[in-house]
Amino acid sequence: MENHQLENLKQSLHEIISDYPDVKISIVLYHWQTDFLRFFKSQTNYNISKNHLGTEVQLYKDKKNYSFTVNNPTSELVRNSIDEALKVIDKLPPDPHFVDLETQTEKGLEASKPNPIELISLEKKIEILNDIKSVISPLDFDLYGTFICNYEKYYLMNSNGLDKKWESSPYYLEIKAVSNKNEVTVLSCNGGENFSDSDITILKTDLLEKCKQSLTEVIDLPSGNYEVILAPRCIGDFLAYYKYSNLRVSSVDRQETELEGKIGEQVFPEFFSLYDSPQHRHVVTSDYGSNGRLIKELPLFEKGVFKNFLVDFYYGNKLNYEINGNTGSCLVMSTGDTKLEDMIKGVKKGLYISSFHYMNFINPRETSITGLTRDGTFLIEDGKITKVVNNLRFTEKITDVIRNIESIEDKASVFPMSDNYGTFSISAYSMPHVKIKQFYISSSTKTV
Repeated sequence: MENHQLENLKQSLHEIISDYPDVKISIVLYHWQTDFLRFFKSQTNYNISKNHLGTEVQLYKDKKNYSFTVNNPTSELVRNSIDEALKVIDKLPPDPHFVDLETQTEKGLEASKPNPIELISLEKKIEILNDIKSVISPLDFDLYGTFICNYEKYYLMNSNGLDKKWESSPYYLEIKAVSNKNEVTVLSCNGGENFSDSDITILKTDLLEKCKQSLTEVIDLPSGNYEVILAPRCIGDFLAYYKYSNLRVSSVDRQETELEGKIGEQVFPEFFSLYDSPQHRHVVTSDYGSNGRLIKELPLFEKGVFKNFLVDFYYGNKLNYEINGNTGSCLVMSTGDTKLEDMIKGVKKGLYISSFHYMNFINPRETSITGLTRDGTFLIEDGKITKVVNNLRFTEKITDVIRNIESIEDKASVFPMSDNYGTFSISAYSMPHVKIKQFYISSSTKTV
């Protein structure tokens, strides 16, 4: 859809909102585009381009609310859908805690962003993949994975006068190298928002080194506590789960967090600082957070002190917390002062873990979680990586993992994440490697 058509549709939606003065209405109009390349055995498997136009509509009347979506909307279709919803909303139970829709009308920069679908053509993607393939093919590895570019435009408007827009232009490159000799898999990824800042050489070097390390014996390990080095992706996964379970203020309402009443208290050791940094250059940047609230860098933990929950408009009003609107989609962990090679040298017998898979909470409040290692787990002996380890199941508390950090890498790596559902989104975190002095392996899966 052309820009002028989107603007015209947005204007007509504004007019619809003003035509219903007895109802509070919030509408998000979005146009989502993607170019999705999958590769299999070092060959392009398929390339799909999609675009989708939709609206998300919320109605509030007499402390009752009703939400619905309209795909491929026209002003007439949205108006008819609102009329149908008004026949239903009076029959719904009231929400005694409903206060109002978002009221902050202040705008951010709302800058236009380059479209990565145009910047990174199919030919460019294939050129990058062939370059990586040329590095690992001599070791008899094939490439598998995805190369995704998204371009998204959003318009948010509501009955309180909000009129905000933003763009998102992320890319996501995830490569899995699979050995044709022993089927060992290793993973490397690159992504974020500024493709011009990306260094594919770093990805190639990382992947090649892991491939070389995979040309060794594959072993099983018994259960027990191990000293481990977690790759940035791993500590990022832990912090993402911690965010969902304990750092959103809605978890206070559900009584699922142990952080209630601890703002300003020392929760973790001084070496741990964590921020939601939506303007960090290398993540997927954003002006606005939940409900269109203008957001900025938010300290979650500073030198181990708990500073803030992630607070949206509804729960901020319900629970009497200051609203920040941050969503935790741009987590940035502060770096330390240890080089990765020195971390490895300091391990007598332990593990290097590249990534996790199939993680599930056992108890969200206690942050106990289980999952599997995947795509590159290696044994470290006397300060050197010596063998490949079959996939392992771990069972840990995220809070214990943080408290058991022994050293933190002196630099961070940005890695992308994608939910891959529907109009899937892409976000990115910035994390260092961390060395954990005690990490519980509950069993071996006896698979590569």
